[in-house]
Amino acid sequence: MSSPPSSLLPRPIQALPDQLISQIAAGEVVERPAAVVKELLENALDAGASAIVVRLEQGGVKRVAVADDGGGIARHQLALALARHATSKIASLAELENVATLGFRGEALASIAAVSQLTLTSRTGEAAHAWQIGGSADGALQATPASGAIGTSVDVLDLYFNTPARRKFLKSEQTEFGHCAEVVRRIALSRPDVAFSLTHNGRTVEHWNVADIGRRSAQILGAEFAGARLDVDAQAGGLRLHGFAGLPTASKARADAQYFYVNGRFVRDKLLTHAVRAAYQDVLHGDRYPSYVLALDIEPSQVDVNVHPSKIEVRFRDGRAIHQFVFHAVTRALAQTSATAFGSTPAPLAAPSAMLPWLRAQQGSLATGFRPAGGRAANGPDGGASHSGPDAGRAGFGGYAPQAFRPAGVGVAQTLADYGALYSQPAAGATQGIGATPAPGALPSDEFPLGFALAQLHGVFILAQNARGMIVVDMHAAHERILYEQLKDAIEDDALQVQALLIPVTFHADAVEVGTVEEHEAVLQTLGFDIAVLSPTTLAVRAVPALLQNADAQGLARDVLRDVREFGGSRVLLERRNELLGTLACHTAVRANRMLSVPEMNALLRQMEVTERADQCNHGRPTWVQLGHADLDRLFLRGQ
Repeated sequence: MSSPPSSLLPRPIQALPDQLISQIAAGEVVERPAAVVKELLENALDAGASAIVVRLEQGGVKRVAVADDGGGIARHQLALALARHATSKIASLAELENVATLGFRGEALASIAAVSQLTLTSRTGEAAHAWQIGGSADGALQATPASGAIGTSVDVLDLYFNTPARRKFLKSEQTEFGHCAEVVRRIALSRPDVAFSLTHNGRTVEHWNVADIGRRSAQILGAEFAGARLDVDAQAGGLRLHGFAGLPTASKARADAQYFYVNGRFVRDKLLTHAVRAAYQDVLHGDRYPSYVLALDIEPSQVDVNVHPSKIEVRFRDGRAIHQFVFHAVTRALAQTSATAFGSTPAPLAAPSAMLPWLRAQQGSLATGFRPAGGRAANGPDGGASHSGPDAGRAGFGGYAPQAFRPAGVGVAQTLADYGALYSQPAAGATQGIGATPAPGALPSDEFPLGFALAQLHGVFILAQNARGMIVVDMHAAHERILYEQLKDAIEDDALQVQALLIPVTFHADAVEVGTVEEHEAVLQTLGFDIAVLSPTTLAVRAVPALLQNADAQGLARDVLRDVREFGGSRVLLERRNELLGTLACHTAVRANRMLSVPEMNALLRQMEVTERADQCNHGRPTWVQLGHADLDRLFLRGQ
């Protein structure tokens, strides 16, 4: 084996020069031009700016200039502003643990000055004129008089001119500009009360005047998002989540329209992302991604922002509580996706009374068709796969409909007929029976947003007219969502049944899993699990929720322990339970080619109007579409 080159042999320990220290620190803070833009914008906002102008040249590599109308920096502090670890934001550990500003480390300007030609110009309200200082990490330069309005202007030229190796790793001009523009958009979304302007190579690219968050988000995310979003505003225990969650039907193939802020700071946090994703799981189709602009307000002492040099990651003191709060807040917002979103809401209707006692009696047998992910259900020619869409149930109404899925009054052949009987009485405040047909010649109104049925098309779709035009409903997908929500409500209203295992399932566990069982025994019992510690390396599953008694006990236990450890409650338990209920709903829902009477069709429309998340089936596909009068006119070239 050859000896190492002399350059790698041990050398005496020595202190690094200040300039090299600054350049090393700059590598953590100033990764690319977009990082410069971010740091300067945050400083401007912390200074109380109400208008900010960002000018870029060559994607920010040649020039980044940020000017604001904030409070400015006094002449005698200009040199100190360029020194490392010099800041006006904090002065003690207590203030660090309660930091409410965007910046606080005192590294940004010094790091930028270490790898560029920086000029800082500023004027306070008391000064007769502005003062200017050239960039230097040691702060040795003197301020000189300059012209300028009240506020601060930072001009950064030739980024990485003195670190050519770093400059080689930068991408093309358009790529770097794209990153810079995205940073401006993120920060502009967080502060609609501030005007922003962005120019590139002398051309104005974006300009946003002061507005509210609704208008600012529409300007940045587009009219499509503005027309397909739900308000989110929830408060609990010192927490507030507010903003907008995009409708599931407006989801995207990429996660490029997801903005989450913690105390005004844009963050990428896996706990928050997971909470939002879990809330959408019931209504999102396939591998689609939701769009959202959400802001979490929390006591600064309950979140640590001093985790990463870029300050884009945070750590919560009680992450489990935050996860549950965000999950439930977004879930409640998504529950607004019913057919009544654009019209008046009829009085709520109760689920068929036969459903809850049947669920209580059959809770154990419900799991007979359940198999873990990747397995096949015992019932049904297709393994019980739950699906809806144009080909769902094409075998006809006389096709597969297991008797085990037919409670009294909720069976496939009787379900809609029962609805017609149950809901034929007028709802509170309604002028017509819920399952009734409007009087001949009567015009539809917004009292019933989905209108009244006209006909059935190919045994699959319901055609109806409402005050806005024509409605087309996928009857299987719609009925599937109705049954699914009723099943979930009925299960949640009843106590969770536990099934003791005849022979406990033992498995080898690591120290973390054993510790989780010992620490969260009460939580596990609440979820329906009895898991015992047999030895420092062995666990035994002695009981599981009755709904999941046929699942792989070992795999389920491991998943639950992981989720309890990370999020405080089992997402996988809820997901698997809902997977089963979705299968039941799919097989119980009215099938294609089932000929419905007009009262039955109207009963289905009325149920859709009072069912949460009725805009999508269980797999995120739309259950109905609206063709307005203008759409119909265009189809027939009327008025042209």
